[in-house]
Amino acid sequence: MSHTALIDRLRMRIKDKRICALVKAFLKSGVFTELGDREETLTGTPQGGILSPLLANIALSALDDYFDQRWRQEMETDGQRKARKRQGKASWRLIRYCDDFVLLVAGDRHHAEALREEVTAVLDLLGLRLAPEKTGVVHIDEGFTFLGFDIRRMRKRGTMKQYVYTKPSKKAIQSIKDKVSAKTYRSTRHMSLDELILSLNRSLTGWANYFRHGVSKAVFSAVDSHTWNRLMRWTRAKYAGKTGLGMKQLRRRFCDQGWRFAHNGVVFTGASSVKVTRYRYRGSKIPTPWTPKPAAATSG
Repeated sequence: MSHTALIDRLRMRIKDKRICALVKAFLKSGVFTELGDREETLTGTPQGGILSPLLANIALSALDDYFDQRWRQEMETDGQRKARKRQGKASWRLIRYCDDFVLLVAGDRHHAEALREEVTAVLDLLGLRLAPEKTGVVHIDEGFTFLGFDIRRMRKRGTMKQYVYTKPSKKAIQSIKDKVSAKTYRSTRHMSLDELILSLNRSLTGWANYFRHGVSKAVFSAVDSHTWNRLMRWTRAKYAGKTGLGMKQLRRRFCDQGWRFAHNGVVFTGASSVKVTRYRYRGSKIPTPWTPKPAAATSG
């Protein structure tokens, strides 16, 4: 990332020279290597620095401005988009979160590839470049992964209608399963069952709250099933004793309703306790400090 381009962009919004000087000092402060030597930072932001995520966001707002201007000028209304379609042109929208973004294109593959070149040109002015291994052009029927979600158009079961489905990605599902497995490994058997259940509930609820805005109900159930099996094995190993702990004894001692784990007043709720709520798009309606206000009507 070019320091000059970043500071110039910062000065467009921040007029206090002292603040700009502090940010510049942060960028030029350098980093320590593994050997303890100091290296100059001529470009980029220090990895792990407290300002780095914010500064990266400020730099990439240039991408937002470029595509927002194109949108407002060429395809903001239904009439403009229909006219572009008749002329064989594409319409698009940019969705960005920090350094991860996707361009949704209503058009052909060559339109998307041309837009990728435009993105490359805008980022080049900032001293940035696209990561080849993370950048691709795909059809919505192939699907893509964005912010931990797999987004793909598929036919609804039992019908001929097609819908875009948003589900937790395989990587995200495996990540929470690995976390559950680590919490229920034999090294944690010093914990009491209620402590473990409470810890698992917190992890699963936090994960599910993020992924609840999608088609996630079946995924939540599968994650809970994996957790229950790990918890069952952990409990039987911890409380085995000389005679062992059979499934009937397990249910009688450590479950309350059916096979639901409960101990000392703590109940296993899992990811399924989080209600799935499909997200309603309202991005253009969310007010921000920079949302232009409509001109007030005056009467003469």
